Amino acid sequence: MSVLLETSLGDIVIDLEVEACPKTCENFLKLCKVYYYNLHAFFNVSKDFLAQAGDPTATGTGGESIWSLIASKQGTQAPRYFTPESVPRLKHKHKGTVSMAVAPALEDGTKGGCGSQFFITLGENIDYLDGKHAVFGHVVEGIETLERLNEVFVGQEGRPFKDVRIRHVEVLDDPFPDPGGLVVPDSIPTRPPDNSTRIAEDEDPLATLPEEEAEELRRKKAAEASALTLEMVGDLPFANVRPPENVLFVCKLNPVTRDEDLELIFSRFGTIMSCQVIRDKRTGDSLQYAFIEFDRREDAEQAYFKMQNVLVDDRRIWVDFSQSVSRLNNGKWSNDAKLGPRRKPGASNFGGREDLEETRRYRAGSADRNGGYDMVFDVPDDRHHRRRSRSRSPGRDRDRERDRDEERRYDRDRDGRRGRDRPRSRSRDRHRDDRDRRRR
Repeated sequence: MSVLLETSLGDIVIDLEVEACPKTCENFLKLCKVYYYNLHAFFNVSKDFLAQAGDPTATGTGGESIWSLIASKQGTQAPRYFTPESVPRLKHKHKGTVSMAVAPALEDGTKGGCGSQFFITLGENIDYLDGKHAVFGHVVEGIETLERLNEVFVGQEGRPFKDVRIRHVEVLDDPFPDPGGLVVPDSIPTRPPDNSTRIAEDEDPLATLPEEEAEELRRKKAAEASALTLEMVGDLPFANVRPPENVLFVCKLNPVTRDEDLELIFSRFGTIMSCQVIRDKRTGDSLQYAFIEFDRREDAEQAYFKMQNVLVDDRRIWVDFSQSVSRLNNGKWSNDAKLGPRRKPGASNFGGREDLEETRRYRAGSADRNGGYDMVFDVPDDRHHRRRSRSRSPGRDRDRERDRDEERRYDRDRDGRRGRDRPRSRSRDRHRDDRDRRRR
């Protein structure tokens, strides 16, 4: 009677001693039949000693017999373990010996025995295990798989750094009838039962991408990091923002071309929500490029194909889809040019992306409630008092400056009127009285 274990390192075929250990073999076969061992990990691997599996928690403390599993699904109780079958002639003499791990009795009175955990020996003549654990089978195919399993890198607790899992179990021959209440699942498990943080069994930690793909991945990550930085400093509304698809960028314009001219020319393709020629902030001169926002993306695409290299005001214009996201952040195509009356009601700042528009409204509401995003702490109640104090400070500064001017004029008069002590003394006293009166 045989069982095929398909592992991440290769296949293993196990012949079972059904005549010498019928109860142990029945337990193992029925657990295999209900896919109990599927995606289980070899959680304890010792070089030239053994490789242990069969615990759904991968900790060495879980697992139960098939009769306990059936009882738990039926809502009844049954012993977790069954009594091991020890056969003196079955020893751990050869590599590939398969044994059920025998759990010791616990202090709370729980009786020890065999559950679902089993191990496969990776060395010869391991007589230390004889009489302590129940041998019930031998590996007849897959010795090379055991050799690969013996060479895996493990941590201090003996678990491989890269998971080694039983991908699937196939029962080749089963002579035992199914126990009452046994239900075979309709589907095979697709997720491991344990929460492993190790390297996945289908992941290659040393794999390298081709140079072109690696460079593309590095650039993508660098762009994501830059976008996140721009969002943090306020230059982008969102890190994952993308240019709207209904906005065209038109350049090589004649300086005399106006917003009305472009809108009239492009309006034959569809409804235009805004049309703006970008101008210099100080002089008002055209910078010879513009942004045109259509109501629909299809209209923008049609204008893109039809208006390329068209003659407008004796200039052949160039049309492309806009890559600017500045208006998504501040409502303007540039920091210098305002939208003015050319902006039509109902136009969206996010090219139809409702998720970005909702986030903008939420942030705007939070900013109105909290006074902006520049505060990360509660503002003290005396800030109004400090603002009033700052508003009065310029007047006091002017008084002090006027006093200094009078003091300097007095000093110049004193230097010009040497020898006339009495008038100088009266002038100084009068100056001080006037200054005190103003301060009061």
